[in-house]
Amino acid sequence: MATTEECRAALDKLSHNMGGAEGDVRAAAAMDRTVSCHITDLDVTFAGRLTGGRIDVEETFPGPPREKAQIRLAMAGDDLVALVDGELNFAGAWGSGRVRLEANLLDLFRLRKLL
Repeated sequence: MATTEECRAALDKLSHNMGGAEGDVRAAAAMDRTVSCHITDLDVTFAGRLTGGRIDVEETFPGPPREKAQIRLAMAGDDLVALVDGELNFAGAWGSGRVRLEANLLDLFRLRKLL
């Protein structure tokens, strides 16, 4: 089972990868939205902003998200690490329910270019 530190490192790696993206992926990541990622098996939430093409984690706290972020993710820690490392396909994980993504319809259309 992934640790809180490993999950934070995976989010930092994802942010770094997004910051170096080009073309359509860079444009899709250029949103300014609140974001939360609840790690279900650890019952910990990372909350922050997607801004400037990067994810800025501002807060880590126990339990589910305290506020409803504009983009909400929920998954097990091992799945987050595997997604970021390219070992787990997002579409398959989302379709099977291993990963939950909630956002408004317009944001979902933009985010599909990232996934």
